[in-house]
Amino acid sequence: MVICFLIHTVCPVSALSAGESRILYARAFGPETGDGDFTPEQRRLMQKEKLHVVARQVRSAVALSREASGGLCVEAVLGEEAAALGEADSGVFSLGDAELFPDRSVVLWLGVQSLAFTLVCRSHENLLLAEGVLRNIARHCLEELRLLGPGAEVLLKSDRMDALLHRLLPHGQLLFLNHRFAFVLDKERVSYVSK
Repeated sequence: MVICFLIHTVCPVSALSAGESRILYARAFGPETGDGDFTPEQRRLMQKEKLHVVARQVRSAVALSREASGGLCVEAVLGEEAAALGEADSGVFSLGDAELFPDRSVVLWLGVQSLAFTLVCRSHENLLLAEGVLRNIARHCLEELRLLGPGAEVLLKSDRMDALLHRLLPHGQLLFLNHRFAFVLDKERVSYVSK
């Protein structure tokens, strides 16, 4: 099961300094895990801090990967989303027992220009399937929501992101998709977006 999905920045953007990462979209799956001793506000702040820790670790991993490969963070060009996704950096790392989440978990990330798409999964999940789902989600986000374009605001498109995740990652479950099922999902998604 997927614990959470994030879209966040990995390169400096105009409003952030070089060491910061801004979470643009976050979605947690499953029941809330927290002690009954905390108020809902305290649990929300703890969850927010966990997501920021994951985003910082992914930003560091993306920076190391780009430095090792000699790649740079370049500005996005609208209409070249498929090329950007093809050149994306990707990786995986493990979070220890109860480091951030109750059980051992695995973080898969995909760095597309100045953005990172991140899945945090349980350690027993099929990582090849999780990577395929992550690339599929990123492709749909880039092509339809134009996240690489100037002035793209993910915050204003959260309802579309929720609908996309509801189709591609229902309740945090990774789906095996064949071509016919993916085609049906695409038709449903297009009909929703056109409304």
